[in-house]
Formats: sequence, structure tokens, C-alpha cells
Amino acid sequence: MRLPRSLLARNIALLVALVAVTQACSLTVLLHYMQRPRIERAAIIFADYVKTLDSVLAALPPAEAQAVTARLGAQTADPVPAPPADGAASPLRLFRTYQRDVFLHALRRDLPPDMPVRWQIGAPDAEERLWIRVHVAGTPAWISLPMTADARASGILAALALSTALAMLAALTGYLIQRHLNRPLQDLARAARDVCGGEMPAPLPTDGPTEIAQVSAAFNQMTDALRQAEASRALMLAGISHDIRTPLTKLRLAMAMAMPRGSDDAFVAATESYLDQIDTILQQFMDYAGSGEREPPQPGDLNALVRQLSSDFAGLGHSFELSIGNLPPLDYRPVSLMRLLMNLMQNAVVYGRTGLAVRTWADAETAYVAVCDRGDGIGAQQLEQLKAPFARGDNARGHSGGTGLGLAIVERIARLHGGSLQFRPRDGGGLEAVVALPLRPAA
Repeated sequence: MRLPRSLLARNIALLVALVAVTQACSLTVLLHYMQRPRIERAAIIFADYVKTLDSVLAALPPAEAQAVTARLGAQTADPVPAPPADGAASPLRLFRTYQRDVFLHALRRDLPPDMPVRWQIGAPDAEERLWIRVHVAGTPAWISLPMTADARASGILAALALSTALAMLAALTGYLIQRHLNRPLQDLARAARDVCGGEMPAPLPTDGPTEIAQVSAAFNQMTDALRQAEASRALMLAGISHDIRTPLTKLRLAMAMAMPRGSDDAFVAATESYLDQIDTILQQFMDYAGSGEREPPQPGDLNALVRQLSSDFAGLGHSFELSIGNLPPLDYRPVSLMRLLMNLMQNAVVYGRTGLAVRTWADAETAYVAVCDRGDGIGAQQLEQLKAPFARGDNARGHSGGTGLGLAIVERIARLHGGSLQFRPRDGGGLEAVVALPLRPAA
């Protein structure tokens, strides 16, 4: 048997099963220890009544006995039971059958063997009749007698209805309680996904049940620790950047003042290049530390941003072919998203070199930007592994000035906008990096 996956469905299924077992046990106790003795006592009293009637009919003169039995609908022929009506067995009919069998068994046990009993059952709405053979002036005759309420299903329908209503009420109450317990768990799962996506959710309420409140409090402590660690990291990197850039600036100035005119230009150019690489590395660390969390999102035209960056790269000698789709306005962090696109386009220039292109399109819920190239370098599957901070591919070994944070920065910015970054092979060869951004307002 396959159990439901959700905790709510499992608890409701368990509750319904427990209620069903409880109702079955209650019904068994009701029938065996309450209803059955009641029916048997009624059968004993009815048997005494029948035996007394038989004695009176046997002692009366034949004429008077015949008159009395005629009023009771007596007949000498054996009664023929009417066939029961067709139809599905209902709980009430099953109970009536059980009750009738118990009554007849007890009645036959208390009556003499020469006084057989038959229960004539007709249609469901027809009257049921009990036939007993008595002795009328030495001649056997069948008479029908009225039934007591104990031999019928009186009151059981109300009991079954009440029992069913209580079972449904218990199941409904359990469902509402479980929904109440599941709500903080759903909030916790949603907050955990937000943290995984680079966002810091609002503190979870801790006023629920003790166990869930403890979990929520522990989660709030964890997010506070992550927030403090993030702030400490940004502060540390900002301090390192400032402390290193200050002597770098002084070093540039000292070199410019110390090197006379006509010095080794190659040495000067190499030194300037090394200083630029150090400055670029520091900037990448700062970009990774910030990633735009404090930048508020605002409505913007993503296609306009793509055109602007493409024009900037064209001015540097790197032409990107544009394929602009119809994008609705969406909320994004302009500086962060510009940094994302610049990193992807720079990677395409450095590692792809040829077939540079950017295309945009949208569906009902998501806007897409793809940065494409025709390079034959690292594959899409390996690039997925390079999203981790400080991871660098083999083809990046010969490129200086990198830290392995470029794709990590792009990944963080995409997730900050509620989107994703994926790599896939490009039709006709090469690679394309696809950024998916939801069309809802960014958090």
C-alpha cells in the first residue's frame, strides 16, 4: 500500500482509519453487549405471552377459540414467505436482519418444539409479520402476532446517524488542527527556499505549538547569524579593499614620479598591468560581497539595458549580434543586473571569442536573456560546476586577473531576482548562458 506523501494527508488518513476502527468497535459492543441482551429479553417475554395465549386457546370451547383466532387472522395453511425486494443491502437492512435472526433464535429456544415460528418479510415498505403455530381446540393453526419494538430496528437509525456525524466531526476537527499545525511548517519551508535563493526572510512567528515554535526560533537564530556573517564579510572585504587600494594608489604615484622620461616602457607597462589586475581582483571581491542586496528594485526596460551594454562592447571592438524580443516591463536592480550581463558578455568575449550574440524573449511568467558564443572551450555541464565561488576551469588558467568569482556573482544576482542561470549547448555549436527572470516584482 502506498502512503500519501504529505504529512497532512497521512495524518488525516490515520485519523479517518482510527475513527472507522473506533466506530466499528463501538458498533460491535453496542450489538453484542447491549442490543443482543435486549432482544433476547424481549424474545423471552414474547415467548411467555405466546405460551399463555396457546394455553388459553387450548382451554376455550371450540367456537370461542375459533372466534378469537379469526380475529387474529388465523389460517391452517403454512404461511409462504414473500420474496424480499431486490436492491443493494443497506446498513439498516443488515442490522434488521441481524436483529430478526437473534430474536427468532431466542424465541424458538423458549417455545415448545410443536410451536414453530416463521417471519414473513415482504417489500421494504410492507409490514413484517410473525407467524406462530398454536393449538386451537386440538387443531394447529397459524396466527400472526404484532411485533414489539425491541424486535425491530427502532432507534438504531438515529444511533447510526449520530455515530456517523460524530465521526465526520472528529475527522473535520482533526483536519483543521492539522492544517493549523502545517501552516508554520509551510512558512518554514518557504523561508528556507528564500534563504537558499539569497534572500533574508522576515522572522518567523514563534507563538505556535512548542515544538514548532522551537524550530521557528532556531531558524530565526540561524538567519540572524547568516545576516550578521554577511554583513561582517562585506565590511571585511570593504576594509581590505580600502587598505590595499590606498598603498596601490601611492605606488602608482611613486612610480610616476620616480621613473624618469625615456625609461623602460615595457617595464612600466607590465607594472601598470599588474596593478590593474590587482585592482580588478579587488573589485571582483567587492562585487561578490555586495551582489546588490541593498539596491532596491525598480521598473525598467531590460531590452534597453541589453542595447546599452552591446553598444559599450562594440566601442571596445567586440560586436554582439542582437535578437531582441518583446519584453514587458519588469522590476529589477539596475546596477546588479548590469553587472550580471557584463560578466556574461565579458566571459563570451574572453572564452568564446566568435559568434557573439545576445537574444531576449519572454513567455507568460518569465523573461529570458541569453548570451551566446561560438567558442569550443568548456562545456555547459562543466560550467554548471563553476558557479561555485573560486572555481576556475582549465581554459581560465592562461587568463590573468580572474578570481573564479564571475559566475558565482552572476548566479547570486540571478537568484536575488528570483531567477536562475543555466548553460546549454547552442544550436550550430558553441554555448549560451540563459538567465531567467520572473515577471513578478523582485523581492
